[in-house]
Amino acid sequence: MEHQRMDARSLGAMAVVLVLWASAFAGIKAGLVSYSPGEVALLRFLVGSATLGVYAALTRMRLPEPRDWPGLAVAGLAGFTLYHVALNYGEMRVSAGAASLIIAAVPIFTALLAVVFLGERLRPAGWAGVAVSFLGVALITFGQGKGIAFDPYALLIVAAAAGSSVYFILQKPYLGRYSPLELTTYTMWAGTVPMLVFLPGLVKAVPHASPAATASVVYLGVFPAAIAYLAWSWILSRMPASVTASFLNVSPVLAIAIAAVWIGEVPTPLSIAGGAVAIAGVVLVNTKGRMPRRPRPGSSRRPWRSGAP
Repeated sequence: MEHQRMDARSLGAMAVVLVLWASAFAGIKAGLVSYSPGEVALLRFLVGSATLGVYAALTRMRLPEPRDWPGLAVAGLAGFTLYHVALNYGEMRVSAGAASLIIAAVPIFTALLAVVFLGERLRPAGWAGVAVSFLGVALITFGQGKGIAFDPYALLIVAAAAGSSVYFILQKPYLGRYSPLELTTYTMWAGTVPMLVFLPGLVKAVPHASPAATASVVYLGVFPAAIAYLAWSWILSRMPASVTASFLNVSPVLAIAIAAVWIGEVPTPLSIAGGAVAIAGVVLVNTKGRMPRRPRPGSSRRPWRSGAP
């Protein structure tokens, strides 16, 4: 199928995806009012997994091949369990806007892992972009402390970004056999299973949680975790991954604006400056830093990044 140009419907779907994914950072903060970070992750993905389960049943989505189950399980552990639990714990002290700025550096971690494990190469401009982006992440990390001080909770967001990057590397062998939506569904289900360790606490917390906090977490599961992925997969079926991924650099700006309106939270000026530096590094790597390489036989699809919180 030949990719189309970005038409009005694709732009509309992209706008929905960006707003939903950007809103998740504030939604996590709202959920943490009544739930622990692990409970937020579990409730969110129980709802998200059920929502995608309904879609899978209605569309008769095929199950993955048994030989792929171990790899998909490991990918789900990295991309959902590690990513979201670490992100939620990090947001106990890191502002929603600053968290979104750190997560925006995911392509940098992905590029480094691709060099090590996939044999991809970076030009000198690419390595410069990596250095610039890490400088930006460092500024964000120091900008979360009181004054200009290091906040260790920001490292949990960095760990979440690293987990997401591992997920993108692990999923590459499967993108030739499964659609992005199928892959997301399988790995979301797999990543939700380890979160069941938080089930006893969640059962106790639900009756005492505020309705607003519960509604926020349910919103996270239905909209950023399920509907946005459905829309994203539809966009990927129509547009090149490189074009769609470029729009994701807008997400931190939206996340900061939504957090300011929803929970009255704005990152520090140093964190915002660091975010601008980090995103500049991402743009440099994606536009000038990668060396072209011959595709391997049978690998017609390119890895895609979601940038999804």
